[in-house]
Amino acid sequence: MSSKVYYTKEITPESLIKIYEALGVKLTGKVGIKVSTGETGAKGYLKADLIGPLVKKLNGTIIECNTAYDGTHNTVKDHIETAKNHGFTSIADVDIMDAEGDIKIPVKNGKHLKYDLIGKNFDNYDSILNLAHGKGHIMGGFGANLKNQSIGIASRKGKAYIHSAGKTTSPKLCWILKHAQIDFIESMAEAAKAVSDHLEEQGKPITYITVANAISLDCDCAANQGDPVISDIGIFGSLDPVANDQAFIDAIWASKEPGAEALKERIDTREGRAILPYAESLGLGSCNYDLIKI
Repeated sequence: MSSKVYYTKEITPESLIKIYEALGVKLTGKVGIKVSTGETGAKGYLKADLIGPLVKKLNGTIIECNTAYDGTHNTVKDHIETAKNHGFTSIADVDIMDAEGDIKIPVKNGKHLKYDLIGKNFDNYDSILNLAHGKGHIMGGFGANLKNQSIGIASRKGKAYIHSAGKTTSPKLCWILKHAQIDFIESMAEAAKAVSDHLEEQGKPITYITVANAISLDCDCAANQGDPVISDIGIFGSLDPVANDQAFIDAIWASKEPGAEALKERIDTREGRAILPYAESLGLGSCNYDLIKI
């Protein structure tokens, strides 16, 4: 069965709102907007002036969790300061959801994870917008909605658990314990599905948008993030995170630009595309989609 993916080549605050409205789901109540506020030194994170009008339209709160790696996102104080420096506190409140700990949610039918650890404050929200920046990633190959929902919503300890494919919740140990790369990729899918299930059980809606601009080989979590390797692609929106990520990947594979080869190599050497069929097998969404241009 195909899912609907809405697309526009235009990347503006107005077109971002149009994509949201095309999804046909009104996010109400206390709205959490999961977006990366960008590591200090990163260049490509979604800018506050681009997302600000949509954030304000939803009266949303920007939600994040601390990182497992050391940097300017691994403590609440530094994380908030970085968000402020990048302009996010000027458009909304910023909630570091694991500031007071985490909660354990079940992973169903997982091969690697027995549970998922997400920021405790996640349950304070009535509806969620997964607002991702599409780009490469040094560990996952690429990052978009699935990564934003798994690693992004996981607490600091939860991130360590996913990165170690279920071997440890220690941010120190997770980088040195050995496991197959595919196990990490599949663990991200399992965590993303756990979040989806958790919301569904509570009757809380979630929608998915990926802005594919400033597409570098590395993630917004990298302090030394490089310049874009291909031109901006556009904005994708869906109620299906698998379809939305698949559409982003297909757009990269359709690119004839020289830099696309380096991006494809980055993705495939990390087995990044494997997250899509595995997430589909878990029932998180479909790799088949109809692209609707707006």
